[in-house]
Amino acid sequence: MLLLPPLTISCSHEHAGFAGTVSISARTLLAVIEDVDESLRASGVENLVIVNGHGGNYSLRNAVQQATTIRRRMALFPAAEDWNAARVEAGCETTSHEDMHGGELEVSLLLHGAPQLLREGYRTADHLANDRPDLLTVGMRAYTSSGIIGRPSLGSADKGAAVLDSLSQSFARVRDLLEG
Repeated sequence: MLLLPPLTISCSHEHAGFAGTVSISARTLLAVIEDVDESLRASGVENLVIVNGHGGNYSLRNAVQQATTIRRRMALFPAAEDWNAARVEAGCETTSHEDMHGGELEVSLLLHGAPQLLREGYRTADHLANDRPDLLTVGMRAYTSSGIIGRPSLGSADKGAAVLDSLSQSFARVRDLLEG
């Protein structure tokens, strides 16, 4: 298995309005994925797994569907089911809907892997905004002034470790899918 460097800028338009947000268009993201895939195939690498670290990259699902119309050779990970299983196995109290951004799951991952990146006051920054019918149109700024939609106070390093362990186990399914 080969690992490529991460793309650290993605399609994050729902974050517009928060200082420092940098986003590329879905069109650009897809062009990069297509170019990387084409380059890999030219060098003899047939399969590609896109590990998506941002829920807002909706267009990646379409790219994978299109790339696999003839045969399985590309996969997107983690799927919603993988995240849901990881939440359950880690003992998270929140669902993915109520814990959308900067909440229990993301804080847990940071507490486990990079606690120095958390800002002071995250334990008192819970913000509930479960009713967000126009998120994709008006962005997160319409529902939160801090960028948090969730309950960071529930985060723990142990939960973060359990989430990563669960996702690692789920990845075996994707590997088997492409190899089989």
